[in-house]
Amino acid sequence: MNGMNGGAGQDIDLYEILKIDKNASKSEIKKAYHKAALANHPDKVPEDQREEAEARFKAASQAYEILYDEQKREMYDTHGMAAFEGGGGPGGMGVNMEDILGGLFGMNMGGMGGMGRGSQRPKRSPDENQKYEVTLEDLYKGKTVRFTSTKNVICSKCTGSGAKEGVTPRECSTCKACEGSGKVVNPKDKCKKCKGKRTTEEKKQLELYIPRGAKEGDKIVLEGEADQIPGADQTGDIIFHLVEQPHDIFNRAGPDLQATLEVTLAEALTGFNRVVVTHLDGRGISLSHPQVEGEIMRPGQVIKVRGEGMPYKKSDAKGDLYLIVDIQFPEDGFFTPEAADALRKLLPPPEPPIKTEVVDDASWEDADPEEFGKGDPRGGGQWVDADEEGAEGPQCATQ
Repeated sequence: MNGMNGGAGQDIDLYEILKIDKNASKSEIKKAYHKAALANHPDKVPEDQREEAEARFKAASQAYEILYDEQKREMYDTHGMAAFEGGGGPGGMGVNMEDILGGLFGMNMGGMGGMGRGSQRPKRSPDENQKYEVTLEDLYKGKTVRFTSTKNVICSKCTGSGAKEGVTPRECSTCKACEGSGKVVNPKDKCKKCKGKRTTEEKKQLELYIPRGAKEGDKIVLEGEADQIPGADQTGDIIFHLVEQPHDIFNRAGPDLQATLEVTLAEALTGFNRVVVTHLDGRGISLSHPQVEGEIMRPGQVIKVRGEGMPYKKSDAKGDLYLIVDIQFPEDGFFTPEAADALRKLLPPPEPPIKTEVVDDASWEDADPEEFGKGDPRGGGQWVDADEEGAEGPQCATQ
């Protein structure tokens, strides 16, 4: 079969190689090649038969490459293999084994002595995904974390074979005996450094950089720092997924921050000038109230401090800080009757009294808002129509 592209090439019968009729359809050609390729794949036969199998495999592949293409097939039927002398022929007739097998079966031909490496897809070890908890302070300021990583690396002594020098691992014929490697080594021939495991542990100092403005769910990637595996052309990455820890003072929404602004009743009414909150970088944020003469601060009021939110990534800009006003009222009994009377004279008078024909004096007590609606005798505020079958109205207590 070595004379396919030589002067005697015209004597080769490509139809006979694939064992098909000269009138075979494209579907029949493809099916025949599939069968021949699998039967003669060099990795599927004993070692002493590989050279012959590889020759048959290449012949079947070239037959398929020519006969499956209508233009090439017509040239072959007319002129025989002489039409393809010179290794390329019209338009370039060279056989790309990787393209043929990859398109048909998704097979990787990297181990066939250089046959069609052009489109080989490199193997890659798996990525390692880890959650990494980070404080809001670190997300605000940015942080570099240094840590020691222990990873598996290809054994430097046996270069990943698992065998000592001069020993070639043999094909595995027992399921799971090779731990998925496809090769096994006799115990006495195992590499002394990795003890046949093909990899060893290595400790390495790594740096994890968390940029300013990073947020929950962001990924920090350390390229090529995952475990190495024998046979892989590339090493996977370590990927850290950021998890933002809850903060005692601030809540975050995108680039903005929110906090509570606690002020006394006196400050709400008369004003203040002081540090109201300590920011995530340790700075005190000072505010003055009122900004407009006579302005009063009210419960639940929201004030915005521009540019004091979270930083944007890759920018000097920042979001805003929203402060929700919470007025701290004095304790019961704080005012004496005389002080209360004086304060009453300073504050606006009440609205005129409501006038009705009948007035009942009532007492009151503090209540839990959760109790509202729970006094329904039928429970839970669920409405039941008394006309429905089986429904009963409230039952009077026995007198």
